[in-house]
Amino acid sequence: MADPYDLIVIGTGPGGYVCAVRAAQLGLKVAVVEKWPTYGGTCLNIGCIPSKAMLHASEMFEEAGHGFAALGIKVSKPKLDLKGMMAHKDGVVKANVDGVAFLFKKNKVDAFQGTGKVLGAGKVEVAGEDGKNQTLESRAIVIATGSDSTPLPGVEIDEKLVVTSTGGLELGKVPGKLLVVGAGVIGLELGSVWRRLGAEVTVVEFLDRILPGMDNDVAKQCQRILGKQGVTFRLGSKVTGVEKTKGGLKVSVEPSKGGEAEVLDADIVLVSIGRIPYTQGLGLEDAGIELDERRRIKTDAHYQTNVAGIYAIGDVIAGPMLAHKAEDEGVAVAEILAGQAGHVNYGVIPNVVYTEPEIATVGKSEEELKEAGIGYKTGKFPFTANGRARAMNATDGFVKFIADAETDRVLGVHIIGHGAGELIHEAAVLMEFGGSSEDLARTCHAHPTMSEAVREAAMATYFKPIHM
Repeated sequence: MADPYDLIVIGTGPGGYVCAVRAAQLGLKVAVVEKWPTYGGTCLNIGCIPSKAMLHASEMFEEAGHGFAALGIKVSKPKLDLKGMMAHKDGVVKANVDGVAFLFKKNKVDAFQGTGKVLGAGKVEVAGEDGKNQTLESRAIVIATGSDSTPLPGVEIDEKLVVTSTGGLELGKVPGKLLVVGAGVIGLELGSVWRRLGAEVTVVEFLDRILPGMDNDVAKQCQRILGKQGVTFRLGSKVTGVEKTKGGLKVSVEPSKGGEAEVLDADIVLVSIGRIPYTQGLGLEDAGIELDERRRIKTDAHYQTNVAGIYAIGDVIAGPMLAHKAEDEGVAVAEILAGQAGHVNYGVIPNVVYTEPEIATVGKSEEELKEAGIGYKTGKFPFTANGRARAMNATDGFVKFIADAETDRVLGVHIIGHGAGELIHEAAVLMEFGGSSEDLARTCHAHPTMSEAVREAAMATYFKPIHM
């Protein structure tokens, strides 16, 4: 048996690899266990990174076909090279996963290929594809195995015709008709990709609204904009079955609250109704590790399970299933193990939907504050009144601030607009330091920039905007 490690991380997604790298930087002897042939988990391989490559490429295709003329640029109608677009996506993925491998090598993190299983405190079994098993010992173990797509009862996923996000990023041709089950982040992002490339897209959502959990003003505006772009929504509806025929897919849809069913035609069905923690086959029950009713691993405030020395982070524990949330938890655990005070502020975790325009939020929504009985005030500013947005033909959307009614401390910021995913971090920094809307409103912003709309929304919250 080799000398024991200070830390073994099971899973090398954003939470796992960041945890391993930070721990190594802090002087710990670290190993990682990964069952996939490449590092980076779902995010880098089949999720966040490839989807953003496809989103950007499809946006450029759309802009060339429909946006250039308004800017005085005359080009012939662009032709789609889907194979080339997929090659771009694959190249981006490779660069990122190779980057993680480089980070492991640079920081002297030992990597073991195989399926990890917790044998108990301090012991991890690695089952290699060659059938050989080895046992590693460590002072601490971090479970960072991420999540998987939630299955739709009664519908078989084949990743060819009925796909999750994984198959939705690997289609060999643009579907004539794409039916998306679920109007959450993944469904809207991938639906918008294939709509721009020529598909007829219908989104079926169980609830009577899209983007559940997000501020309702933003969700309503998003639905209006996507509707104008050609996306059809069937809200308050559920998919009860998918039949494969020679002529395509027959999708049974009926009202969520009961009623007469109808059949919709589709070439591809994308199931995107959420994600579930990947906690199967890890030996958790045998090791005595407690799970909650959703099979998430229970942890204390320092991410430790009920078994001393075993920790968990990311999608396998409670909280938003976001890569950057997992990363911050990975850093926190590494610092805790190194004797420091690792911490994550869950009140200031941004969330971004990478449609066009983008949606970005941080903090509380109006609905959450109303339910909690907290007094608040709001301020909004539209991008139609922003000079830079006009110059870029990017005037869809607005910025919305929510601040405490008495103290003016900012409680939430919600943006729908071009580049919202970058703009939101100004609000996140403000909130991290307990800032007020007046603090941001009195901060000089460069002109002309999209971020001036953020400042004007802050002005509208504490007093009055200038340009509206």
